[in-house]
Amino acid sequence: MNKRMNILMFSGEYDKALAALVLANSARELEVDVTMFFAFWGLFLVRDPDKGTSEDKSLYEKMFGMVTPKGPEELPLSKMNMAGLGKHMLLEMMEEDKTPSLTDFLNGAKKKGVKFYGCKLSVDVMGFKEDELLPEVEIITAKEYLSDALASDLQLFI
Repeated sequence: MNKRMNILMFSGEYDKALAALVLANSARELEVDVTMFFAFWGLFLVRDPDKGTSEDKSLYEKMFGMVTPKGPEELPLSKMNMAGLGKHMLLEMMEEDKTPSLTDFLNGAKKKGVKFYGCKLSVDVMGFKEDELLPEVEIITAKEYLSDALASDLQLFI
């Protein structure tokens, strides 16, 4: 029976998302079963940039959708973002070192079989429609998430 790792992705920041996906990909390479649960700001990592909609949304939900990141590459840095300059510098350094992008790590995790779950309460409160998220994301409740986390050998909160 494989080891299991569970990551609760609460942060909506590029560097933290990058760390979470590096760990998820690395764990899969070690044949660890990995699930990621995206709550609140973490949902921006699995927001499909091509599928935003304002249909059937309240005024606040529409406004919120307009000012928040549309997908993984729009996430800000957690520190030293400096109106995007810090992130630009980080991306340049990553490119110089031939480091894959956040989207590359996300796609790698999908290909390696990392399971993606979205928090039902977070999706509802933040005004997302299920089809605005990547198709790999299954919406589950906090209770369902906790059942998975309790059965895991390692739980991480990012």
